[in-house]
Amino acid sequence: MAESVAPGRFGVHSDVMTSSGAPRYYWCLSHHRVETESNACKATDRLGPYGSAAEAEGALDRVRERNDAWDAEDARWHGEA
Repeated sequence: MAESVAPGRFGVHSDVMTSSGAPRYYWCLSHHRVETESNACKATDRLGPYGSAAEAEGALDRVRERNDAWDAEDARWHGEA
């Protein structure tokens, strides 16, 4: 068995596989709308996949929340907070 270089155990993230038949939704950054695999724009213009249209619709809110958290952490790291 190969030796792990990771310092601890990590949970495994498992995304819905394309071949599973489950619908996948994307947020299109060009058209500002939810799209499915059948009408999705190119990968560089979309966020996802998401498991529901509602999740895809909230994609930019999650991006803003994560960016705010990262900015706050950067400020704390640099002693600005």
